[in-house]
Amino acid sequence: MKSLLILLLALHPVFAQDAHHEGVVKRGDNVMGFSHEKTTHHFELLKDGGLIRADADNPNDVESRDQIRMHMQHIASMFSSGNFNAPMLIHEKTPPGVPTMKRLRKMIQYRIEPTPTGAEVRISTANPQALEAVHQFLRFQIEDHQTGDSEAVR
Repeated sequence: MKSLLILLLALHPVFAQDAHHEGVVKRGDNVMGFSHEKTTHHFELLKDGGLIRADADNPNDVESRDQIRMHMQHIASMFSSGNFNAPMLIHEKTPPGVPTMKRLRKMIQYRIEPTPTGAEVRISTANPQALEAVHQFLRFQIEDHQTGDSEAVR
């Protein structure tokens, strides 16, 4: 009995992490308007900022492609005005970097680019504080969405 209790206590963080990720996925599908099961999400850190990209897994899935494009347009517009409610709703907390990104919003540019199966938001800045905040934000996204993307700046 004692061994079982020790095993259950050791596994508790794993269950909590899985439950958190399930919540991120469920809330993400709701907030973003497209299914994680039909799409792929990526985050990339760049020397002058980074990018957020989503694509439909099936090139013929026009519905997911269009939902992605609409969401990315919405995100670019919201972030430009300092509104980060969508990530806060998805993750149930303020992601790292967001307070600085809000404060320095006029120093950060968000440009949407359609891709053949979705879209990406290109984030750029010349401000060192804003750049660090963008990188913190994107690293958090990589970890919380469990995308497996590199956290290194390229």
